[in-house]
Amino acid sequence: MPGPREDCLFCKLVRDGDHIRAADGFVAIADINPQAPTHLLVLPERHVDTFRDVAEFPPEEAARMLAFVAATAAESGLTDYRVVVNVGPGGGQTVFHLHWHILGGRPMGEEL
Repeated sequence: MPGPREDCLFCKLVRDGDHIRAADGFVAIADINPQAPTHLLVLPERHVDTFRDVAEFPPEEAARMLAFVAATAAESGLTDYRVVVNVGPGGGQTVFHLHWHILGGRPMGEEL
């Protein structure tokens, strides 16, 4: 399994960032450009380029990742929220380290 990469911003944040939550090989951080009152990013501690690579995860790791996303939202006080993962440049992915966006704190149809 790939380790951290020196040229990856999110690998650096996994190592040295201000974590809101960390457990089971994943961390949650606040997004620096929030699109909702609560906008968190969930990152695997190991470097994974994109969601396409999740197919290579052992099933228990994929299950832990989804459980971590759900628990992070719940621990942040969210009951209604959106979970987004962008895949590839055409899908809006700008940092190539797998990450999930958790957005909440307002109805998603409303402007900021």
